[in-house]
Amino acid sequence: MDDDSPAARWEQRTEIPLFAASLIFMAAYATRVLAVGLPPAWRNLCGFAMLALWALFAVDYVVRWRLGGQRFLRFATTHFLHTAVVVLPLLRPLRIVPLYDVIQRRQGEPRLSLYARVIAYASLSTLLLGFSGALAVYQQERGAPGATMRTFGDAVWWAASTLSTVGYGDITPVTRLGRVIATGMMACGLGLLGAVTGSFSSWLMQTFSREGDERPPGR
Repeated sequence: MDDDSPAARWEQRTEIPLFAASLIFMAAYATRVLAVGLPPAWRNLCGFAMLALWALFAVDYVVRWRLGGQRFLRFATTHFLHTAVVVLPLLRPLRIVPLYDVIQRRQGEPRLSLYARVIAYASLSTLLLGFSGALAVYQQERGAPGATMRTFGDAVWWAASTLSTVGYGDITPVTRLGRVIATGMMACGLGLLGAVTGSFSSWLMQTFSREGDERPPGR
């Protein structure tokens, strides 16, 4: 994307505010799920805030599509994360890479190495995805017949074991939607774990290769 294009200028102006809005959305959703004794007025306020922020994300999606000059189906498939954010707004914080690029362009500071960026992105994505997934699954499993996930702590433990691909099996979703969410988290866990291990292995190989090249001959 050209830095002088309308789409690039729009992203540079909106990425940080929209990231802050996504954190507010997550906080409102967490409040509705975890604060069981919340007064109805506050629950309605959280619900209104979530609806308004979702509309904001939808407007951003339409603007990006129009500025991109692509057909809708092509834009939806080539900008998968944008599309997923409109369907599942809890995934909005995962747009950490564009946020980092916008901050770096504004500050003009040297960027992190590729390996550090991948590891940092995967780590932050794992934390955000784990928290979001734990909230979503706990909302579905709470009070369900035969559910083994009785507290939010159980949901966090389940999310950690799922994303790390360990899968102890002591806590498992029993509802249909809970299992759908679990399937998505399993796929994301495999991808994030592969990104971290692959980047770390590549960094080690590059480091050892550099040390071998710098070693004096005959030693």
